[in-house]
Parts: sequence; structure tokens; C-alpha cells
Amino acid sequence: MPTTPTPSTTTVAVLFGGRSSEHEISCVTAGGIMNVIDRTEYEIVPIGITRDGSFTLQQDDPEQWTLRDGALPTVPDNGTRVAFPTSPASNALVVSHPDGTTSSIAIDVVFPILHGPFGEDGTIQGLLEIAGLPYVGDGVLASALAMDKHVAKAVLEHAGLRVAPWTTVLRREWAADPVDVAETIAAHGWPLFVKPARAGSSMGVSRVDDPSQLGAAMDLAFEHDSKVIVEPRVIGREIEVAVLEGRDGVPRTSLPGEIVVAEDGFYDFASKYLGGDESLRCPAPLTEAETDEIRSIGARAFEAIGGAGLARVDCFLTDDGFVVNEVNTMPGFTPLSMYPRCWAASGVSYPELVTELIELGRTAVR
Repeated sequence: MPTTPTPSTTTVAVLFGGRSSEHEISCVTAGGIMNVIDRTEYEIVPIGITRDGSFTLQQDDPEQWTLRDGALPTVPDNGTRVAFPTSPASNALVVSHPDGTTSSIAIDVVFPILHGPFGEDGTIQGLLEIAGLPYVGDGVLASALAMDKHVAKAVLEHAGLRVAPWTTVLRREWAADPVDVAETIAAHGWPLFVKPARAGSSMGVSRVDDPSQLGAAMDLAFEHDSKVIVEPRVIGREIEVAVLEGRDGVPRTSLPGEIVVAEDGFYDFASKYLGGDESLRCPAPLTEAETDEIRSIGARAFEAIGGAGLARVDCFLTDDGFVVNEVNTMPGFTPLSMYPRCWAASGVSYPELVTELIELGRTAVR
């Protein structure tokens, strides 16, 4: 369990796990943060959310949350329960222990490293706002907006940014007339990518090369969401830029990174989180003009969604310029992930990045 904070340290509640399909990756990120955080400045209170949504107090042990022999960690239900403050007048979490006793832990800032639904979509951010607790990262609106790929595309397009074309399909529309929907989708041409509109990472995403594969791809996507978006394949290099809120309000952007796509043209969940260095290039080999342009696009996208703290902006570099694919408000944050690697290439180490995000969260005005 966490140690008793000393008066000179800041107490950080690291919130991880969760109900989404990215539960395990959140746990790995928690281990990475616990491993590098400056223990002379910060005390960690690890709050693990089980797969069924129980908030539990976990061990402050980075080794428990590491990837071991290809096996990803999960949050065990140890019988503890953590309750957030019922009034902004208090910053104390109340912990109920299996023996029936309770204790309280005063928190200075919360670091929610949850990916996908029930974490990256504005829900946890709303809880923290109501509780009056400072927290790291984007606020309610930016989180919810970016999580919904349909809404995010509309907002980015309205801000003058070029986005990939798309068709949005609701589950009820597909169930009512799949033939008509398929005809509309086919107008994009083949291949297509079918994605849940509000799921994180690459969960539920399929490449569809011909009409015979569409039904299975739609069914898979609808397992993760009631809203699906369908996009044609965009031919181009996959370039990403990390954005960090500026102390003066002006977004800071990293040198861009590049995803080296497999032969099937699909950067899947396994490649994103379990692959090696061959999947990523940081910094990306671009011209000075291209680097400047994508950094500008990243800052504009961040401001368009009302971003705070951090985001990763993903683009395609096509023959006729950059196309924004999506904005991630809680991007992969393991030591091997693109976001910290882009900042490392820009001169900001993983420990420094963790510290900066915590300090930004302590004083954030969203």
C-alpha cells in the first residue's frame, strides 16, 4: 500500500485499469509512471479500477504492473474500495478495507491514465470535476469530443483542418437495412477500414478488402460500440505529433514520429503495444517544411478540441499534403509508446514528461 506522505511531497493518485478493452495497457502505463516518478517530490496512491468497475487501493509496486513474457497485468479485486470526496471542500479519498475499517488519504492531484470508454471519454473527468480534485489531462468536453471519431472529425473540419472522408453508421441503421448501408459505404471504394466510433486504440478495427468481408467487420465493430465509422484507405505515411499544454497557454509540439505500417496496411493493437522498435521512427524523416506543418496542425487540432495537458495528433502524409486521422487525449503512455518517444526525441525524457504533466494538472484551468 502507499506510504504515508511527508509534508514536503505532493500526493498523486494514479488512476488506472478500468472497464474498457484497454484495461491491461493502462496497467502497464501505471507501472511505467510508478517506476520513473520522482519519489523525492511525489507520493503515489495507486487506485486500480477492476474490469467490473470497482475502485481499489493497490500496491505501489511498479513490478506488479509490467509486461512479463508477453502477459499483460490486470487489476485484482483485493477487497478494498475507494470513494471519492462528496464535496469539493475535501480532498480526501476514503478507503474501505476488507476487515471493515476505513482510512482516508488526502490527494493533491489525480493522474488518470485510463484509455477508452469510462476513462478517456470525459466520464472520469466529470467525476473529478464534481469532486473538485485537480487532475492531469484534458477536461470533460475535450475528452468526450475526441473519443467520438465522428464528432471529432466534424469539429476538426470546421476548424479548417483536412480530415479523412468517412461514413457514420448506427447499429439500428445497420440492423434495419444492411444492404442499403453497404451500398452507401461501397461508394468510398475498397479497401475500407471499419472502426468503433468511441473505442480506444485499435480494438474492433478491421480492414475490409471486398464486400464479402463487410458484414463480419461491422459485427465486430458493433461489439465495441453502437456507432461505427467507415473510412476509405488513405494512401500515405502515418505521421504523429505529441502535444503538451504550454505554461503560457500556447501548445507545445514535439518532433513528429512515424509508424512503419505492416504489409497489410494496418497498425493493429499488438503492433502498437507489443511490437518492437521496427514499428516506430522517432523523429520521422521529414523535410523541415513538413515537420513545421505537422507541428502546426497538431497545435491547431489541440486548440480546436479545447485541449489541456496532452494529446497525440495522428495524420497521414499523402501526395497532396497532411490529412488528420484522429486526436487521442490519453495516448499510449508506456515507455515504448509513440507519445513519450516523440518527446524523448525532442529532448524531454520520460521522467521529465511525467513531472511536467503532474505540475500542469495541479494548476490546470479548463
